[in-house]
Amino acid sequence: MLSICFVINQMTRSLKKGINVDEGLLEKIAGKSSLSTPTIKTWKRASVISPEMLGFTFGVHNGKTHIDVLVTEDMVGHRLGEFSLTKKFTKHGGKMQKEMEMKKKEAEIAQAKGATEAAADAKGGAKK
Repeated sequence: MLSICFVINQMTRSLKKGINVDEGLLEKIAGKSSLSTPTIKTWKRASVISPEMLGFTFGVHNGKTHIDVLVTEDMVGHRLGEFSLTKKFTKHGGKMQKEMEMKKKEAEIAQAKGATEAAADAKGGAKK
């Protein structure tokens, strides 16, 4: 019977079947206030966010770590996994990107040197 339940959960959802809300998550938040409850860890990325979950913070597993997701009103009807990205975005590279980064570093260095010189001048002026 356990294998039958597993197969039923893997079927596509339709209006006839209803939404896929994990009962375990609903039990964890039942009767608790969203302000005093710590982060609720879950691996159920396919679970649909229901109105009862508003205000709670869920730690949704992305394959490596749990990412905190604070449920708001706009999220109702979406799945928990949509807000816990599984892939890390690395910025686009290329020659232009490297040049921009170098200019930014040079500007920061120049600004830091100017600040230290101004501080040194202020100390020197205070001693005279």
